This record gives sequence, C-alpha cells and structure tokens, in this order.
Amino acid sequence: MLLLYFGYTHCNAECPVSLARLARVVRMLGDGENKVRILFVSLDPARDTPDVLRRYVGQFDSEQTIGLTGMVADIERLTKQYRTAYRPRSKIGETTDIEHGDAVYIFDARGRARLLATSSDSDEHLAQDLRRLMQTAYQVGPGL
Repeated sequence: MLLLYFGYTHCNAECPVSLARLARVVRMLGDGENKVRILFVSLDPARDTPDVLRRYVGQFDSEQTIGLTGMVADIERLTKQYRTAYRPRSKIGETTDIEHGDAVYIFDARGRARLLATSSDSDEHLAQDLRRLMQTAYQVGPGL
C-alpha cells in the first residue's frame, strides 16, 4: 500500500505535521506497517535534492518513508494527474515557500487509487481505513 503526499522540505506548516501524522498512523497498523510506504514527492526540486530529502524524511520514519524529486516538468505532470494544486508564494519578488494542500492519495497493494485523506480525518479513522484496504487487498476470491 502506498500513501502519496506532495510537499517540500522547507515547509513550516503542513508538511512536517502531515508526515509526522502519517508515520504515526502507519505505526498504529502494528504488523501491517511493513505493508505500507509513504511517498513524499517534492514540489521544490531546486532545493530538495535526494540527500536533502533523505535527511528530511528520515526525521519522520526512515523505514517507511521515501522522498522523491525529479525534473520540474515531471513533477508538474504528476501533480496534474492527481489534480494537486500548489503555487509559489513570494515576498517582494523572492519565492520563499509554496502554498499547497494536505491531501494524501492512498493506493492499494495493486497500485489502484482507493482513498483520499486530509487532515480532517482522524488518525484512528485513517488507520481503520488502511486496515480495511489491507484486508481486502490480500483476500483471494472469485475472479482474482
């Protein structure tokens, strides 16, 4: 299962709170936590190098969380695919941060988009939804 989150390492608001929350929710899954990965996609590839991302995501959960950066065009294509809105905010001509949401895109074990979570969902509710997805993903039934 994959939890996809868009953000950037210089974020002082949504990103550290969201990544800490996702790491906490994954730990709530107990034995199931090894079946979940958090993918943090940078919206700031100029500053978020692979080394910067590795250090940043390691603060939250180095085992379950992966930082991803890339070319601006690739990131723009990915954000458009998931309809993720973001835009740079500027102070007197200097870009200082990026305005973005806190949506988490949740994919099942087969790579299918299944849920969209936000900060309005409680940790317990999100963990419960993830457990349900894990149970259905590993059940074998007719036609599977």
